Amino acid sequence: MSQTFVLITGANRGLGRGLLERFLAQPNHTVIAANRDPTHPTSKSLSELPKGQDSSLIVVRYDAAAEQDASNVVDELKEKHGIDRLDIVIPNAGISKQHPLVKDAKRADMLEHVQVNVYAMISLYQATRDLLQKSTREPIFAPISSIAGSVTNQPPIQNACYGASKCLLNWYGIRINAEDEWLNTFVLDPGFSSTDMGIHAARTFGYPDEVLISPDDAVDGMFEVFQTASKEEHGGRLVSYTGEIQEW
Repeated sequence: MSQTFVLITGANRGLGRGLLERFLAQPNHTVIAANRDPTHPTSKSLSELPKGQDSSLIVVRYDAAAEQDASNVVDELKEKHGIDRLDIVIPNAGISKQHPLVKDAKRADMLEHVQVNVYAMISLYQATRDLLQKSTREPIFAPISSIAGSVTNQPPIQNACYGASKCLLNWYGIRINAEDEWLNTFVLDPGFSSTDMGIHAARTFGYPDEVLISPDDAVDGMFEVFQTASKEEHGGRLVSYTGEIQEW
């Protein structure tokens, strides 16, 4: 059975780590965990995760805020690890620091969210595109977004930095899918889950804990989407962790 190569950014914690665990537990998978500090305990502990038969883990340094890091990751994968293709790329790393009203939003804060949540995704797409094109299956490029970036179903909350950046990410997801006929690009909504970021957001907006779904439910759902995704059905769409196609 041929090897499946999966790259996940922000894979040392939260939903990224959960996805890494699911892929790594499968047989014949090489999973690449890209995060800011491979020496951090959350990153070093990845080596202890269960691995499927003939599966392996590669940990590389990647800072979404650094423009060159996506290219550096690809160079390292090629030169140090002999990786000559990728099958699935999941841009998961992101930030959610401020939640201002539009009238109070500072340009520097808006720009920081766009740089990390959007421009980093584009740099990763550009850097990994050639390796994805060499996949032996229908390759997938699936950024993690949020219902906070929705236009049709925009939550009634103040979110002028994070929400707006996810809306822009969604635009690029549609565009990449349209430009590369060979690449299945869709945007994943993991739901409102009780990760560190989700809990912080819920408390900021006064939501009760009951509205949050468990990270395991979110990750299990997203992993199932990856197992069944096709460009015909999912390409250029906003896909919920439940598998449902959502309106933008």
